Amino acid sequence: MKVENPPHHPIKPLAEFAPLTTFRTASTESRPRLEIDGDRVRNGLAQLVLTLVKLLHELLERQAIQRMDSGSLTDEEIERLGLTLMKQAEELERLRELFDLKEEDLNLDLGPLGRLL
Repeated sequence: MKVENPPHHPIKPLAEFAPLTTFRTASTESRPRLEIDGDRVRNGLAQLVLTLVKLLHELLERQAIQRMDSGSLTDEEIERLGLTLMKQAEELERLRELFDLKEEDLNLDLGPLGRLL
């Protein structure tokens, strides 16, 4: 049995990631230095974290609806759960605006699987 080598996929050079990083060589140094745009990294990290929080929020909402429909919650529990989810949604909205993100920025494209949210 002959085993074929997998097709060679070249590693992308770091220069392709230029929007977040730049390279420069200082005149006194022989090695290139990596400079990272801190604001873009911070905003990208905020976008990722808020996307995950939004996903968890939506999962909690769906679970709450299932529990309400099944009748396993008291009226008091339903009220507390509703208020908690509402406050969580308001805080998520506040943070999204703080980082100047649009609603669609918190929805990842998963390729053939479609949109995350």
